Amino acid sequence: MKNKLLIGLTTAFFLIGMVGLANAVPVTFFGEDLNNYERTNADAAHDEFMANLSGVGTEDFEGFADGTPAPIALDFGLAGTATLSGPGAIQEGPNVGRWATSGSRYWETNEDFTISFSESISAFGFYGTDIGDFGGELTINYVNGASNTLSVGNSTGQGNFEGTVLYYGFYEDDPLYAFNSIEFGNTTGSDWFGFDDMTIGTYEQVTPEPVPEPATIILMGIGLLGLMGYSRKRFNKKV
Repeated sequence: MKNKLLIGLTTAFFLIGMVGLANAVPVTFFGEDLNNYERTNADAAHDEFMANLSGVGTEDFEGFADGTPAPIALDFGLAGTATLSGPGAIQEGPNVGRWATSGSRYWETNEDFTISFSESISAFGFYGTDIGDFGGELTINYVNGASNTLSVGNSTGQGNFEGTVLYYGFYEDDPLYAFNSIEFGNTTGSDWFGFDDMTIGTYEQVTPEPVPEPATIILMGIGLLGLMGYSRKRFNKKV
């Protein structure tokens, strides 16, 4: 009898653990505006992302001169520092649909680039402008023990979306999945992208409202019902 009880408990905790692993995926935020410099959806995604963070730092590229190439040192305040490397340069002012979402400067490139952080972080968000008007799709790859690729899901077209803006952010709510670098991918070298107002946060700065996982609650309920049934069966046998 004790062995059956032990097996039941082990199974329940194993299933709960598997749910935890299955849910070890980033929480993402995305908003895109295709109406030439409008930013309603992008700003809404930004605000929703930031509502889950506290005390984070944002790099707006205003401290760099026009034309500054990589590598460049980024400062995210209390969240740490980082190094941006790869092809591209700081751009000042609008440039064929790419523009700064704050101030006048932003990072501009048509190729892949990498940001390496001084310490492990759990949250990252940014504005992107003029992304996808010539068919380029934006991806993000980050490493937290395994390589993870996120597809941003931007719209694509042949010159139809000039001046667009999107916001994309994500966070990991488990410290085991913190990461030290991010690589931005561009599926075509002919599509130029603009990036601005990058925000990072450490695990301690990720402060979402705790919400019970429905699947976990269901599994725990099943486990408790099973134990109650087992206890009742033992009681009836004794009677």
